[in-house]
Amino acid sequence: MRKMRLCVVGLFIMSLALSASATEGGGGAYPNGAEGFLTGALPPPGHHIIDYSLYYSADTLRDGRGNSIPIDFDLEVYGNVIRYVHVSKATLFGASVAQHIFVPFLNVDVTTPGGSDNQFGLGDLIVDPLILGWHKPPFHWAAGIDIYVPVGEYDKDDIANVGRNYWTIEPVFACTYLDDKGYEVSTKLMYDINFENDDTDYESGDVFHVDYMVAKWFKGLGLGIGGFYEKQVTGDDGMVMTPAGPMDAGDNKGQQFGWGPAISYRHKNMFFGLKYMDETETENKPEGERLWAKFIYSF
Repeated sequence: MRKMRLCVVGLFIMSLALSASATEGGGGAYPNGAEGFLTGALPPPGHHIIDYSLYYSADTLRDGRGNSIPIDFDLEVYGNVIRYVHVSKATLFGASVAQHIFVPFLNVDVTTPGGSDNQFGLGDLIVDPLILGWHKPPFHWAAGIDIYVPVGEYDKDDIANVGRNYWTIEPVFACTYLDDKGYEVSTKLMYDINFENDDTDYESGDVFHVDYMVAKWFKGLGLGIGGFYEKQVTGDDGMVMTPAGPMDAGDNKGQQFGWGPAISYRHKNMFFGLKYMDETETENKPEGERLWAKFIYSF
């Protein structure tokens, strides 16, 4: 009888772990905190290569009340994303016109009560054929609609995946205030509209999220505090498989706040950035820490 009770408790804990993740897989299409310094300032006409490097680590999974779920869980992600931005000399509605594409490569390592898995490969592409950017110092702002194209490898039977297997449409608005004394406040607001995963018949809810930065520039050196806030607006639609059987995803909604120090340096046509973020105020998601490095070369 005691062994049976332990088995039931174990299944219950595993069910909590697998059903606590809001949005399918517990994450979102956008890697929170990717942007910060000068995010609303579209660069001048030309070609711009941006390289993002990410290390993410989490060993805690939190439920809908923010409590830690006592299970064996570990997640590590190494990512490198190449972004190409073209800013034309054309204008529209008084704004500069640009396009961009993101090409991500990811290594995902996951350990859960159901086992361990590791995957490496090309992730989902992000494209935007029309970005508009305005400059009226000390304010700079930009707007566009990013489209997440599900080309990354995905298998519904794998614990780890580098692709999400569904489309996401993401309206974006970014704004930067930078005065002549070097004080900066930047924010990037996004709203994710997720479509159904055809392999699982699961549709993740809509998500509102913000990257932010408050900084001071000393000539080419920038020091600041940055991070992100994420809040799921609508619940998921679909079933999650647990050891106890299929369960309705219900109204699980995730949220999270991240913050930490950031430093950057600008020199001629190059930009270097580094920032660390600790995650807190987490519900229905993994909680951990992330380190971002960023390099821009313009020509």
